[in-house]
Amino acid sequence: MADHGSTPRMPPVVNHRREGTPHQLRQRLAALLGLLLGLLLWLDPAGSSSALARIGEPSAPPQPEEAPASQGAWELGTVRILAVPVITVASPVVRGRGNGPDAATRAEVIEGNLEFLYRPRNLCSSGEALAERLVQVLFDTRQSDGCVLANGTPLGDPDALTVATVGGEDGLIRLEARVPGRDLPLPLLTVTPEDARLNGLSERELAARWRALLERRLQVARRLMTPEMQRERLARVGQAALGLALLILLVLGLWQLSRLSSRALVRRHGALPARRRQRLALHGLHALSRLLLVGATALLMLIVGVATFAVPGKVPIALDLLLQPWTIAARLLLLWVLSLAARALLGLWLRQWVEAVGLPPAQRQRRQRRRTSLGRVLRRLVDMSWLTLATIWIFTDLPGFRALPGHALLASGAVVGALAIVFQGLLRDFVAGLVILFDDRYAIGDTVQIRGVTGEVVDLGLLSTELRCSDQRLAQFQNGQCGEVVNFTKLCSGVEVVLWLSHRCRELRRALAAIEAVLRDFAGDPAWRERLQAPPQLLGVSTVSPEGIAVAMVVTTEPGHQAAAGRELRLRLVERMHRQGVPLADALEGGPVPKQG
Repeated sequence: MADHGSTPRMPPVVNHRREGTPHQLRQRLAALLGLLLGLLLWLDPAGSSSALARIGEPSAPPQPEEAPASQGAWELGTVRILAVPVITVASPVVRGRGNGPDAATRAEVIEGNLEFLYRPRNLCSSGEALAERLVQVLFDTRQSDGCVLANGTPLGDPDALTVATVGGEDGLIRLEARVPGRDLPLPLLTVTPEDARLNGLSERELAARWRALLERRLQVARRLMTPEMQRERLARVGQAALGLALLILLVLGLWQLSRLSSRALVRRHGALPARRRQRLALHGLHALSRLLLVGATALLMLIVGVATFAVPGKVPIALDLLLQPWTIAARLLLLWVLSLAARALLGLWLRQWVEAVGLPPAQRQRRQRRRTSLGRVLRRLVDMSWLTLATIWIFTDLPGFRALPGHALLASGAVVGALAIVFQGLLRDFVAGLVILFDDRYAIGDTVQIRGVTGEVVDLGLLSTELRCSDQRLAQFQNGQCGEVVNFTKLCSGVEVVLWLSHRCRELRRALAAIEAVLRDFAGDPAWRERLQAPPQLLGVSTVSPEGIAVAMVVTTEPGHQAAAGRELRLRLVERMHRQGVPLADALEGGPVPKQG
């Protein structure tokens, strides 16, 4: 039925040009937003309602970063009473703005608060306290001493101290001490959320545990600091130290007796007795004397440790000192065994190096000679290394060494650097010795010439070289001075023999033929054949001077045999010349010494 009061409806006309107008786009976006909000309400009605309620509200300020404590990364600090650990406090490693101090500083402050309850606090040094006392005596002043705290806490009854748990207005739980004679309680520490998380307890549970622990330990500390307990401690420490001193005297007496017995045994049977029983007795007495000396040293360290017990708060250091001799002995024994193993291993490697396949005989013999020098120097390096490691290991473990501040370690490093500059000559000699050794400039047993001095190398050390001259003088040179060296015995040795003939010799060629015959006989002699690397070589006439005619020849020998070969060859040459009537130079007959041409 038609509605006559209304305009007749016309069929909709589709206009493709108006389909994408802004009005239609806004309608579509609103429909999509409503669909998303309905889905959100269906998934989380409470959260979405609150989110809708916040629409249109002003944006909230940015929230602070998450507390570092929630990251689970802390640094720890130990709180001690009389140097004995009692509790461990924590602080976040990454601290933002407004956070407290680090764990070490916090532990130090808490220790100071606790120490105030059992140790008298003196604000002045010894000189300042003495000056204050002089002022009071000279000027008859009755004012209070400035070196004593105005609100100082007397010890009184040790058991009268109590520790209470107090909740602050900020919600943090604090521990404070209450002592008779002090009107106000003394704040000790605040239990932080980091402490609770570290210990796996709530803040209130941790505060209750710390309260009972601190109260008990503070009462014990106050009891130990009473004058009666300190006098008793001094008496007991004195008795123990006196007993150890008497024991040291007994050990030293036995040590002196063992030394006298070993001397008497040496006087009767010599330093190396022929009988095995006497040798064993001598070695046993020497070992006993060393053991007694080590025991006396250990007892002396025990006295130091026992004496440390007399100082309140030094009990851990005293126990470390008592255990130190055994710790040092164990470490020295371990490093000594390791050094023996290192020396044995180096010896095996040197033996393998000498016995390498394919080496010429001369090179093998040279390596055999170098083996002595290398083995001696490497053994010294091993000994020096293990002694250095033992010294560092022992000193770094001494009580109080690890507690040195960083600036003290830096100062010690500066001192070491200054010492290195002062002793740079020794460092130069040490490096030069290693260069000489590994560069094979000379070895023990070689005959060398250093700075005009000729002799046999008897010792090649880390810092110096010792030569034994032909007249048995011992010449010692720093390795840094051995830059120019003449080695007469490296791989082979040689000697130039010069025979001076007289100008009266009319048949010079016959004399040369006689010399060649002597050289052939010398080369074929079985006593010298093995020591010659090559037959002796006649060089001929080398010099003609007013004193005579010089005939030179060269003998090449195995290392170290050149001097003996030269002496033997000269003797044979002189004997042959006399038998054949060849006149020698006047110098050989007692005249002036001819000069070398």
